[in-house]
Amino acid sequence: MPRPTAAQLAYGSCTVIMSTLAMLLLSQTSSGVGIAVIALAALALGLLVALTVPLPKAREAAAGAAGAATTAGPVGSAGAGAASGRVWAPERREAVSAGAESGRRRSSGS
Repeated sequence: MPRPTAAQLAYGSCTVIMSTLAMLLLSQTSSGVGIAVIALAALALGLLVALTVPLPKAREAAAGAAGAATTAGPVGSAGAGAASGRVWAPERREAVSAGAESGRRRSSGS
């Protein structure tokens, strides 16, 4: 799992603190169970916010390039076919013995 960025940590922490204060003030609870529920809800909200913060552009480009390289096949095959949604498939080759191959060359040259 990748490390969280500084933005993810900052947004998540601020969300936890601000949502905890807001929920405590709005609910006006004084019981230990109520405070625990609010604290858990604030932590869950902070985690959700931290995970949905967009990644920096450099990481997105690297992740996109890595994903495209693994799905495109060999180098040079990701041309117009990959852009149009076609999937790369290897060519079918027939098994040819050494004698038949050399005979084929002779006959085609004559």
